[in-house]
Amino acid sequence: MTRFASNLARKLLLPALVAPLLCASPALPQSKSASQGTREIVKNPLNDLLDEARRDIDRNDFEAAIVPLQKFLAQKDDFAYAHFQLAYVYTALKRSPEAQAEYQKAMALDPKMPEAPLNLGILLLEKDPSAAIAPLQKAADLLPTQSRPRFLLGVAQESSGNFKDAAQSYEAALRLDPKDAQASIHLGNLYLRQNRPADAEQKFRATLEADPSQTAALFGLAESLDVQNKAEAVEAWKNYLQRKPDDAPARARYVHALVSRENYEAALAELEREEAGKPPSLELLKLHADVLIGQKKWTEAAAALRQAISIAPRDAQLHGGLGRVYLQQRNFADAERELKAALQIDRGNLEYWKDLGSTYYLAGNYTAALATLDLIARAEPPTAGVWFIRALCYDNLKQARSALEAYEKFLELDGGKNSDQVWQARQRIKVLKREVGQKN
Repeated sequence: MTRFASNLARKLLLPALVAPLLCASPALPQSKSASQGTREIVKNPLNDLLDEARRDIDRNDFEAAIVPLQKFLAQKDDFAYAHFQLAYVYTALKRSPEAQAEYQKAMALDPKMPEAPLNLGILLLEKDPSAAIAPLQKAADLLPTQSRPRFLLGVAQESSGNFKDAAQSYEAALRLDPKDAQASIHLGNLYLRQNRPADAEQKFRATLEADPSQTAALFGLAESLDVQNKAEAVEAWKNYLQRKPDDAPARARYVHALVSRENYEAALAELEREEAGKPPSLELLKLHADVLIGQKKWTEAAAALRQAISIAPRDAQLHGGLGRVYLQQRNFADAERELKAALQIDRGNLEYWKDLGSTYYLAGNYTAALATLDLIARAEPPTAGVWFIRALCYDNLKQARSALEAYEKFLELDGGKNSDQVWQARQRIKVLKREVGQKN
């Protein structure tokens, strides 16, 4: 489920259950026919038992309601509505297994009763969404003009990882009720998960046009704009944070949006407001480092990262980031140390290997640089730029034949895009061919 719907089943449970109970009690059956059970009348004392249970339920005295319902069912076990009432009581008492069994009995006795599969689906939705799909699908079929069962079906499908069917269910719910904000928000979030941010943006905007108070739609709009790297994302995050100022992850997204658009002063001001009077937190230190890196304030950025590492010494990203900052400072020894520390934690991260290779190369350790490039080549084919670096390494190591082959490979892949390097490669090829005894 999305972050705004983690407690959805709990929130929806009571309204869905109360709805059928607000109606007049159905008449009791004289026969054992389930299809006739809601139309025929049974004389006292059975009516009295149901009336007693209803009074207990109206007083929220659910424990007391169990006794008359069980007495009734002991004499008339084929009456679907009594099983439904007992299921409701068990649900209110959080006795889920008993409630599930009673809903299933009600469904078996009266397959056309929509409330039983609807409430069973809601009961299952949070703990076992896959199991909730079948009863919610049945409820949707029995209530073809109501949007709510389709929305709940979409929640169950989405929580089960069936995103395609979930989108169809949300869309069906919105066709029946275009103003259903929850369905629209869920559909927008689902579009984001399906890498359809433009469609998500459209849904969130439509939701906010109908109801500007929908905070979840404000978040979704900001996220969809951010994913699309649109400039409006900054203002969207700001609007959301005005409603939810304590949402630290969203504030981090807001600062990142400012940094990505090189609005460093605003990002720094935002961080200073957050940091005022508080001990430094890991998240704030990371954000501060991002801003300082964007401003190319390498010394201050390194200090922020070191402080963050003191809090989280096993954070590979922090070590890798500090290694890259040291690389910018041409502090190759410390860059090598931090990048190796990052790789001890996350050995498969190619970015750390690439930065380590650059560190070796710039430090003049060409043998180590080539060994690192060999390791990276096992994971991804070398680009033209990598072949040029390899050629320079071989050249500096006086390995003429390998350098010649690397320069030629660079020219083959580059296609003349980098004129300075192309010129340098061609000049060195002329020299190297003479060295290895080849004719021009």
